[in-house]
Amino acid sequence: MNRILLAVFAAGALVTAGCGRNETASASQAVPTKLTVTTAKAVTRNVAASFQETGTFNPDESSDVAPLVPGRVVATPVNVGDFVKQGQAICELDHRDAQLRLDQARGQLAEATAALRQMQSRIGWNGAAQFDAGAVPEAAAARANYESAQAQARMAAADAKRYENLVATGDVSRSAYEKARTAQETAEAQANAARQQYEAALNAARQSHAAVETSQGSLDGVRAQLAQAEKALADTTIRAPYDGYITARPVAAGVYVALSNKIATIMKIGVLKLQLQTPEQRAAQVKPGMPVTARVSAFPDREFTGKVTAVNPSVDPGSRSFILEARFDNPGALLRPGMFATAHVLLSGGENAVFVPRIAVIRDKTTDSFQLYVVENGTAHLRVVVLGDADGDMVRTTGGLSGGETVVASRQGELFDGAAVEVKN
Repeated sequence: MNRILLAVFAAGALVTAGCGRNETASASQAVPTKLTVTTAKAVTRNVAASFQETGTFNPDESSDVAPLVPGRVVATPVNVGDFVKQGQAICELDHRDAQLRLDQARGQLAEATAALRQMQSRIGWNGAAQFDAGAVPEAAAARANYESAQAQARMAAADAKRYENLVATGDVSRSAYEKARTAQETAEAQANAARQQYEAALNAARQSHAAVETSQGSLDGVRAQLAQAEKALADTTIRAPYDGYITARPVAAGVYVALSNKIATIMKIGVLKLQLQTPEQRAAQVKPGMPVTARVSAFPDREFTGKVTAVNPSVDPGSRSFILEARFDNPGALLRPGMFATAHVLLSGGENAVFVPRIAVIRDKTTDSFQLYVVENGTAHLRVVVLGDADGDMVRTTGGLSGGETVVASRQGELFDGAAVEVKN
């Protein structure tokens, strides 16, 4: 019996001792373990005032080139991606019909020119000076004949007058006087006939001149037809309207194209336009000429600079925003139309910004947010921040910090909100 009691007491002692050890172990585990970390300061800097918007780059010019005349494609000397100069051929249409019409127009011009020269030589006028009908050879000869007849008529009239005076004195016979009168009448009739011939020659010269002018008008019409034929032939070669890149070429040799068909698409990307949809609250701040910086995912470490070139004066009543347009020089064609960009419009004046080391910021993939830990009284507190521009090893935070905070710069993956930390000096 005594042995049984001793065993019971021994077992109880062991149980009591075991419980005491478990309580001691639990008490030791409840004591928090401090994690040793390195820290840095969130610093405040004065930076240029700006606001951020996103947008898509668009080409300075984009044209769907269509033919000026219908026809069958015989050659397409450019491909997608090629750079073309203004006036460079990008498509050739069958030009045989246009060439035949041009040859015909040239023949008609030669005939009309020869006919005009012949008519001009007929009246002795080359079109250089003012036309004088009296200078036409036929008219000039008729005038000389008329003037000669007038002189003879005056001489005959003088003879008849003299004979009339002599008849009165009885020095000549009446028959001699009548003969002189008949000669006078004959000379006057000849002068009158010569005048009529001269007037007829003048009228003929004027009619010939009118015919020359008509022929000149016909020649001008033929020249216009020739110019149209030359243009029709030139239009069979489709040329680039400006310097740019070929972004589409939907036709190939053998295809018949109409006036509505697209031959190629050309984009001018030496300068790109970035349109930013901006809240109406910014309307009083934004003005043309303000600098703009932009980043694209294709070049994450490069910043492109441009300037505001246009501000839409109208606010969209639905979105309560307006469009501002910025232009970016793109000499190396690094930027491409359609690229998505994050842009900052730099305003006049400055503002205070908080910067932290890049290594202090961690990205939470679950929430797709950026976070860091702030140390306060030996405790790490989680903060969600919004990142802005980078400056070397520092990055701007546009939310979550006020400046001067101590942020954790190591072992963030081992921390949690409220963890006890020890700062390593």
